[in-house]
Amino acid sequence: MTDFDPAAALAAAAEGDQKAWNAIVTTYSSLVWSIARGFRLSTADAGDVVQGTWLRLVEHLHDIRDAERLPGWLATTARREALNLIRRAGRDLPVDDVDGLGAAAVAPAVDERLLRDESQRVLWQAVSRLSHGCQRLLRVMFADPAPSYETVGAALDIPIGSIGPTRARCLAGLRSIMTD
Repeated sequence: MTDFDPAAALAAAAEGDQKAWNAIVTTYSSLVWSIARGFRLSTADAGDVVQGTWLRLVEHLHDIRDAERLPGWLATTARREALNLIRRAGRDLPVDDVDGLGAAAVAPAVDERLLRDESQRVLWQAVSRLSHGCQRLLRVMFADPAPSYETVGAALDIPIGSIGPTRARCLAGLRSIMTD
């Protein structure tokens, strides 16, 4: 949405405007999903985190004073929801869970699926060897559709101007790991 105004949308949603609420969800949905996926949760658990994040927003629509900080608020809330879910489940994070990365609409042939799964496993193992900051940045930027730099900056609390160079360094590091 080119004319999306976060302050107007929040105010209207707080008054019960369904179109405003839908605009908020559409604008920030990929951000919330990317944060949930960053915890390597199953698709169902990531969905619970996303749903919980939107519920918290509904509960706090009247409390948010600076609408420009909404992406950061949503990112923080999604992280807290994910950590709470993990804590409640009392389990470790799976290393090779690729369900949260998005499944194909049509099931591929078994050999194609095996090759894809192996490629993704190798990729995520390589990503896990990067610094924590690079892992977080790449997980958010790998969201589909990719969030804007403004959204990424707010979600990860980094200046917009440093996202591109940091991303380039992280990808160079990933490329180096993958060619070792």
